[in-house]
Amino acid sequence: MPVTVVVGAQWGDEGKGKVTDFLAAQADVVARYQGGNNAGHTVVANGVEHKLHLLPSGVIHEGVTNVVGNGLVVDPAVLLSELKGLQSKGIRPKLAVSDRAAVILPLHRALDGASEDAGAGIGTTRRGIGPAYVDKVGRVGVRMGDLVDPRALRARLEALVPEKLALLAHRKAGLPGHDLQALLRDPAPYVEELAKEYAGHGEALADKITDTVALLHESLERNEEIVLEGAQGTFLDVDHGTYPYVTSSNTTAGGACTGTGIPPTVIDSVFGIVKAYTTRVGGGPFVTELDWQQGAGKHLTDVGHEFGTTTGRRRRTGWLDLVLLRRAAQVNGMTSIALTKLDVLGGLPEIQVCVAYNVNGMETNKLPARTEDLAIAKPVYETFPGFEPLPKATISKAAREGLSALPTEARRYVEALEDALDVPIEIVGLGPAREQTVDRRVHG
Repeated sequence: MPVTVVVGAQWGDEGKGKVTDFLAAQADVVARYQGGNNAGHTVVANGVEHKLHLLPSGVIHEGVTNVVGNGLVVDPAVLLSELKGLQSKGIRPKLAVSDRAAVILPLHRALDGASEDAGAGIGTTRRGIGPAYVDKVGRVGVRMGDLVDPRALRARLEALVPEKLALLAHRKAGLPGHDLQALLRDPAPYVEELAKEYAGHGEALADKITDTVALLHESLERNEEIVLEGAQGTFLDVDHGTYPYVTSSNTTAGGACTGTGIPPTVIDSVFGIVKAYTTRVGGGPFVTELDWQQGAGKHLTDVGHEFGTTTGRRRRTGWLDLVLLRRAAQVNGMTSIALTKLDVLGGLPEIQVCVAYNVNGMETNKLPARTEDLAIAKPVYETFPGFEPLPKATISKAAREGLSALPTEARRYVEALEDALDVPIEIVGLGPAREQTVDRRVHG
């Protein structure tokens, strides 16, 4: 069965949107399998930039069915806003939203913000993602299917709202636009307000909310090309990431199965998306981090435009880390790599790659089991010669003819990474646009 998983191999922001968009040109279905609108994918098509948060990155292609899978947490207002934004550009994607996907409520956003404000947070986007996943796992949350069933929606809210209001009060937080103390005494008006608002979202999305598991299996039966798209990256996975500085879902390839209902036996390839250097947003250890205000760190930040699609926050930047990437290859079963933003390295006199860690005086090429050990690890670097900035003409030629059009130093960098990870690098990104891509499956 022709099913491909696209997964971030670092801490997210690797360029999954561009690669998914590139693969979607030959796909029938693109399905997003986890996360929420805390993620951001930027797709540049025909000179137009599209910033996506919930919608799969196949929405720019006509004829592709786009699926918001059951593994997501969905803010319906954000989803409707994204659709409206695309429609203003003349794009009306074919979209199916899982009736099993969890719903983000204003209470979730308030609780998320309260944790951050109290100093107990980890640098979240305050979009309510974590609290919504907590309710999902706690079996008390609202699901998208409830939005088209007013009776079920009201029952869910009547059970959920009082508990969340009490939790906000316990955290000495508030609910924007509302008198929390009044709601604690009588939550009925707020339940009514939410029921009306979210039933309205359900009405607006009624023709899109469906059983996406059945839809995807019908696509499998037709032997259609399916791309499963993840958000964030491997080391934000709630199980395999740098815990507790992680997201609240399984960002790794295994999450593609639970988040869509597609079994692992039909997946035949896993594309790991690797940025040519490393970035991270939010708190947590970052062994190869550089000073963003000077030298190579400033170059990567400025030339790479390293600011988040969703929040606009500056991303932390550093050299490529092979210790992390080896673990990412293992956990995800990566069959191929898409190396993105190679062009950003152009202009650096030399390029460093972390090949091992020094932890308490001991050198290791394996990822420490404890995040605390990762926090004190020092990088062991191998140095590669830099190369000049890549002119547009060189990038265009490479996209047409392959890596042979690039400077020798750039080619050797790609080949060295391929050898070190023992995974073929099949796609190389040389800029944000579709046409700035080398497909090594076609050109070497």
